[in-house]
Amino acid sequence: MTAQKILLAGATGVVGRRLVPLLVGGGYNVFGMTRSQAKAASIMAAGAEPIVLDVFDAAAVRATVLRLKPDVIVHQLTDLALLNDAATRDEALVRNARLRTEGTQNLVDAALASGAKRMVAQSIAWIYAAGREPHAESDPLDLKAEGARATTVEAVATLERLVTQSPGLEGVVLRYGHFYGPGTGVETAAGKPSALHVDAAAYAALLAVDRGAPGIYNVAEPSWQITGDKVRRELGWDAAFRLRS
Repeated sequence: MTAQKILLAGATGVVGRRLVPLLVGGGYNVFGMTRSQAKAASIMAAGAEPIVLDVFDAAAVRATVLRLKPDVIVHQLTDLALLNDAATRDEALVRNARLRTEGTQNLVDAALASGAKRMVAQSIAWIYAAGREPHAESDPLDLKAEGARATTVEAVATLERLVTQSPGLEGVVLRYGHFYGPGTGVETAAGKPSALHVDAAAYAALLAVDRGAPGIYNVAEPSWQITGDKVRRELGWDAAFRLRS
């Protein structure tokens, strides 16, 4: 039986780096997408085939996906390199919002053109409107937000709509909590609301490749802010999951 093909967009990001070995170890034929030629070697070293591609180049994305014909596209792209500097924080949020809107649109269009059956996409869990807590997936997003938060919430809403409401595509959205662990700059969950270890985030994406109904799932350690009952029940996810290395 031929192994399923997975195109992992964002293969060298915080979650992507932890997800590649999980997918490879799961027997999938993995293509790791990155914008940087310099990062291609790390993808190859992890057992995947590197694909150097700019997600904003719609024609190139379409051509590449048509050539590869992946069964599943996993969207872990972010653009947050400037986020930690107060002087560039707003720019980082705008750039990341563009990735969630325009970049996601290009991936969805290519997926539909190629016949990919499923897409798993990264979202965030701290964009709910104020209300009863812990928040479940059916709670409304904070679409009345203003300023920088509005930029983020509107982009997240667009990403989630594109992934889950495009006819012909099984869309799974993972609303991740606040990351800690390797590559995040934060070693522990202490003081982080709705915390999530990056290994557990990658594990959720691995599970979502071939199980669970299309839709939205909160993915975070138990807290008073959001409930992860659905992802544990339907995907069999465990917040304690860690890679061995």
